[in-house]
Amino acid sequence: MDYKPLELEEKWIRIWQDQKLTQTVEDSNAPFCYVLEMFPYPSGKLHMGHVRNYALGDAFARYKRMCGYNVLHPMGFDALGLPAENAAKAHHVHPESWTLSKIEEMKAQQIRMGFGYDWDRMIATCLPEYYRWCQWLFLKLFDKGLAYKKEAPVNWCEMCQTVLANEQVEDGACWRCKSDVQLKQLDQWFFKITSYAEELYQDLDRLEGWPEKVKMMQRNWIGRSVGVEIDLSIVGESESVTVFTTRADTVYGMTYMVMAPEHPKVKSWVKGTAYESDVLAFIDECSSKSQVDRTDETQPKKGVFTGKYFVNPFTQTEHPIWISDYVLMDYGTGAVMAVPAHDERDFQFAKQYDLPIKVVIEDPEALKDAPLESAFVDVGVMVNSDDYNGLSSDVFKQQSIDRIVDEGWGRKKLNYKLRDWLLSRQRYWGTPIPILYCDDCGIVPVPEDQLPVELPKDVVFDGEGNPISSSKTFSEATCPKCASTARRETDTMDTFIDSSWYFYRFASPHFKEAPFDKNAVQKWAPVDQYIGGVEHAILHLLYARFVAKAFRDLGLTDIDEPFKSLLTQGMVLKDGVKMSKSLGNTVDPSQIIDRYGADTARLFILFGAPVERDLDWSDTAVEGSFRFLSRVCRLCTEELKVPSDAEALERMLHKVIQGVTQDIERFSYNTAISKLMEYVNYMSQNGTTMESVLVLIQLLAPFAPFLSEELWAYHGQKESVHCSNWPCFDAQKTMDPVVTFVVQVNGKVRTKLSLSRDCDKDTVISEAKADHRVAKYLSNTELIKEIFVPNKLLNFVVRPI
Repeated sequence: MDYKPLELEEKWIRIWQDQKLTQTVEDSNAPFCYVLEMFPYPSGKLHMGHVRNYALGDAFARYKRMCGYNVLHPMGFDALGLPAENAAKAHHVHPESWTLSKIEEMKAQQIRMGFGYDWDRMIATCLPEYYRWCQWLFLKLFDKGLAYKKEAPVNWCEMCQTVLANEQVEDGACWRCKSDVQLKQLDQWFFKITSYAEELYQDLDRLEGWPEKVKMMQRNWIGRSVGVEIDLSIVGESESVTVFTTRADTVYGMTYMVMAPEHPKVKSWVKGTAYESDVLAFIDECSSKSQVDRTDETQPKKGVFTGKYFVNPFTQTEHPIWISDYVLMDYGTGAVMAVPAHDERDFQFAKQYDLPIKVVIEDPEALKDAPLESAFVDVGVMVNSDDYNGLSSDVFKQQSIDRIVDEGWGRKKLNYKLRDWLLSRQRYWGTPIPILYCDDCGIVPVPEDQLPVELPKDVVFDGEGNPISSSKTFSEATCPKCASTARRETDTMDTFIDSSWYFYRFASPHFKEAPFDKNAVQKWAPVDQYIGGVEHAILHLLYARFVAKAFRDLGLTDIDEPFKSLLTQGMVLKDGVKMSKSLGNTVDPSQIIDRYGADTARLFILFGAPVERDLDWSDTAVEGSFRFLSRVCRLCTEELKVPSDAEALERMLHKVIQGVTQDIERFSYNTAISKLMEYVNYMSQNGTTMESVLVLIQLLAPFAPFLSEELWAYHGQKESVHCSNWPCFDAQKTMDPVVTFVVQVNGKVRTKLSLSRDCDKDTVISEAKADHRVAKYLSNTELIKEIFVPNKLLNFVVRPI
């Protein structure tokens, strides 16, 4: 049979849709398995990164079905966000109609690729029946004090006219439009993710199925540190300033303090003094920088002296107080004790402004009195620290903390770099925040029975300000408490809220009484295998873990972590760089499908590189994948050739089943496909049986589902290959009758012998001694002992006579 992929693939798409082949079975005695790829933004076009992500998940889901699992494999669309709003302005259409049309385009492409989703469970986050539950979640967290509003310095993107979370600022620029981000004071809504900081940090140790790289990224972002807060008295002031440090061993080395320019005490201190104009000018300068820029350790730091001094309680000496751009008000206490001899950032700042540097910890192995070229940050010996001189800095650290607590100078403190989740966005195409403002009642939550608060349709997309503010029907409402006129919140939620719980909604996508059916989620969740890019390690995955714990505490689940196992695939590159429209190096998957078929695109993307590594596009490799599938087609439809060695073919068959099974379980798809290629080569040269051909078709099915289905039917199989039982192997039948023994003399390899499996020790010794390459090393020696490892090794231990 000639391989004609376009004809056979279109045929099987129709048949699979009619049969609802990949629809999830609710009532089943089979074990459950939930496989999920991160859902896409509906841009309307699949790119090769999408294809790689979905092919990985689809192959695994198909394999698990064949292994007897009842598989949930759904798909949806992360459909709110700024790109649709920008597209609406550019194309003069409403974001909703634009988005829904793009969803249909992408769904059609996914079906054409043969991705086996349960489309009856499809969700789109832009629909009111979905985002009403985002609003419901907001109200529940508001009731628990976990959603709140405050004025705060925020990252502002002038180009997008909206605020960004810290996680959405990349190298000082907006993650979407790449324009510079500024710092701005605004009233904003937050989720109190910091209330879960400790649990989010500690539970990472339980995620055995997660890559260590991702867990480390989250640990670093949460930034858990154990230390002490110290209340430092200010000369001439009645109130103290509190600093936090993890380096209590350096307290004798304090030579100045650095405070955030926004610290509320600063302006009052300098008012009417000679320092006022310089300090206020510096505060204005800092307000134009993003938080990410200000904390970038590669950038030079600026500062201004305030004219104030603090007292070090250990030495009773006075030291100057500065403000600097590298200290932020919402990190720690907004004030930092500076020990430049033992902190690199403080060291550089002190050098820049000629501030004192006092060494209190010495490297015992360093030259005495050598000039300090950089901060010494390791464990050492205490010096210049009164009665503590000579102690290990590790020992003194605990003693200094005890003294701070005993003397009433401060208290032990657990601190985190993690900040609360900033969720306000001044954009239209997002979930409206369900809050009312009443002149008499203040902030009033929208009653649950009035959800969803739907986005207004009468808006103007003119590029100025928040489009919702242009609606004449949206803002005015009635206060549910006093019945007077109230106004609606016009900010929408960060779209990462929409994606923070969608994996639960898939368990019961049409449930109308709550975000999800509790029983359905308990049955399917947590997700057994989650697949997506490592770029989501902080944003999406951290938020999803937080919301999962919030749902647990609301009594909707008893699930601590939403994803059992996580696979982060590499990117698809072209000529060594990431595919990008701006670079003009993208490859349209539809062009590959139209020329070679979907199976070829899938096979190439899975065979081209290990899943965790980047894959470099290769036209030659695509053609090679097509040729391999053509060869499989010919092999499986030509007349069977009597095997030259039936036992060897059976052994090869069991080996390939074993190898492919093990490789799929560990997501080593490239080596699994390589084993199938070796199997095809072997059968082409040595003959076939009906069993060997049918096994090949089954093993190929997760990777090339269309051709496998066609060949399965060609051989008269009535049931779909994707519903057949995954073939089993017999470990005994995988063993070669001949094995290689390594022969050593005093641990050095002298020869290798091919002998029968399970050959006894005496026979191996006899064969080895008869080999001239070994015999010459045994002559004129005394045999001390023989070390024998069955089927592997023989080592003669000898000494000269």
